[in-house]
Amino acid sequence: MRFLSLQSHVAYGYVGNRAATFPLQRLGHEVWAVNTVEFSNHTGYGAWRGRAAPAGQVAEIVEGIAALGMLSRCDVLLTGYVGDAALGDVVLDTARRVREANPSALWCCDPVLGDVDTGIYVKPGIDGFFRDRALPAADLVTPNHFELEHLTGRRIATLPEALAAARGLLGDGRPGGGPRLALVTSLRRADAPADRIEMLAVTRDAAWRVTTPMIGFEIAPNGTGDMVAALFAAHWAGTGDAAAALGQAAASVYAVLEATAAMGERELQVVAAQDRLVAPPRRFAAEAL
Repeated sequence: MRFLSLQSHVAYGYVGNRAATFPLQRLGHEVWAVNTVEFSNHTGYGAWRGRAAPAGQVAEIVEGIAALGMLSRCDVLLTGYVGDAALGDVVLDTARRVREANPSALWCCDPVLGDVDTGIYVKPGIDGFFRDRALPAADLVTPNHFELEHLTGRRIATLPEALAAARGLLGDGRPGGGPRLALVTSLRRADAPADRIEMLAVTRDAAWRVTTPMIGFEIAPNGTGDMVAALFAAHWAGTGDAAAALGQAAASVYAVLEATAAMGERELQVVAAQDRLVAPPRRFAAEAL
């Protein structure tokens, strides 16, 4: 498949397009990466250099791809970190153009806002863009626990609360009527074992859960959500099977995290663990709820 991916880029580390592009390529997919920011490293370090890409620059790059006639060959639009609210219009226009060129293309929107450990870390206005404009237009949305709470205004401590919040992001089931599927990329609920972490795939009338062991890190790697969103989108777009996609994405991400911990690294070891990413040594089955 062919992915057009509008996300952040870092020179050092693995977040945004750096966390999504190589795993997708290693699975055999083509990725056209358009960078929404150019940073030296991800913001989790507390200090970085670089800047958000001007909206006009991002639009110009997309226009160049369109001029080649490639938007009609795009299977999945993958969007993530938006460094500046001005880029919102470019993201929405890109989604419109991709769908006009290929009505069967899917838009996977990862509403990158923050995490439970850090709180919100994007500029003012970005959360409103995702909540009011981007998510209602996407096919697949992939918030983490913190983002799901922030976007829905709900406190989530139990599985029923998580399911209700995820369904609150979904559309009415009609073509163009909003998201068909929500992937909650990390769920840390109070009524679950503390040494486990869960992911949920939720539609209007079905849901699946996958549970993996919590790997202990002194500092948890950034970019895990970016990688899992890309992998899940690829598997779901390829098969239409949300349960299978959930299990496959969880197994690959766990394999990379396990290798990262074993190597004592802070950054995701997607290159060193590339064979394990493709053929995870440990499998996790998705459970229907």
